[in-house]
Amino acid sequence: MTVKRRVAVLFGGRSSEHSISCATAGGVLSAIDRELFDIVPIGITRAGAFVLEEDDPSKFALDPERLPEVIDNGSRVLWPEDASSRELRVTSADGVVTSLGTIDVVFPILHGRYGEDGTVQGLFELVGLPYVGSGVLASSVSMDKHFAKTVLQHAGIAVAPWATVSATGFRADPEAAHRSADGLGYPVFVKPARAGSSVGVAKVEEPAGLDAAIREALTHDDRVLIESTVVGREVEIAVLEGRDGAPPRTSVAGEIVVSGRGFYDFESKYLDAPGIDLVCPADLTDDEFGEMGRIAAAVFDAVGAEGLARVDFFLTDDGFVVNELNTLPGFTPISMFPKCWLASGLAYPDLITELLELAAARGAR
Repeated sequence: MTVKRRVAVLFGGRSSEHSISCATAGGVLSAIDRELFDIVPIGITRAGAFVLEEDDPSKFALDPERLPEVIDNGSRVLWPEDASSRELRVTSADGVVTSLGTIDVVFPILHGRYGEDGTVQGLFELVGLPYVGSGVLASSVSMDKHFAKTVLQHAGIAVAPWATVSATGFRADPEAAHRSADGLGYPVFVKPARAGSSVGVAKVEEPAGLDAAIREALTHDDRVLIESTVVGREVEIAVLEGRDGAPPRTSVAGEIVVSGRGFYDFESKYLDAPGIDLVCPADLTDDEFGEMGRIAAAVFDAVGAEGLARVDFFLTDDGFVVNELNTLPGFTPISMFPKCWLASGLAYPDLITELLELAAARGAR
């Protein structure tokens, strides 16, 4: 008889990507193998409260008219008091405390700050709970585009040229940002340093639009990046941690084909807006695909990633340039990470099982 593992699925959160996290949770709750896993759904409200949620995937469907979110229902999930126990408890709205059972693995389906950046991973480490994905350091480094680029550049991996602007620096000397953009050459992209899902990202065609783009990005973070526009095909590859110390595994590659939008923005990623096609597998030569997989594995190892990651590239006339590394990539059924693994022969439910098994094995070491 198969012994079920008890999985805490954690979603929502305080970041600007709260709704995307909820939508991803809906996909996972729909697809997870209920013969193998019992689920404890835990939502994090926008204010940061951990609440016991309904195990209802339809509640978290991504609808352009109504983005899903975690509402405070008055309950409070209580994490283990120390690392000797993996028991979760919940206090109901009327103050009654009940057990949620012993948790085998936490699946943090969180994007952005306070979830993808090492903070919640630190909580799991403190209370001794195994979890899906990278640890504190790899999560923190990879979430911060400035430091991720710095680490990858040091490892000899080509990245898009950039300049970093802080909120205080921009207030003190906005012209310094203009000098940086001029040096990189227009058009440039402006991005929050620690946000994902294209939140706060703008393509700036000329100097007149730079200040507004920086101000908007600064509403999502206190540091922003100005990046060169790299001319090339936008290709991505999914990575899974190797089993039993084996090297990282890479999927087939996918390609983002832009036909009627300026870039791969929030609406096209999650609301199926027109003008963007996700092509998987991408049309690459064997040599290109081999090189892309080699670099992706090197990126995974360079930051000490675990579990999963998606590595985004530009394929230029001079070769591959890494755009970003995502240690908790978009994981809705239409996202590139599961699409790439599906095209590689690993279905969405099986991918979820593999990630949970990897985390459980790591926790048993």
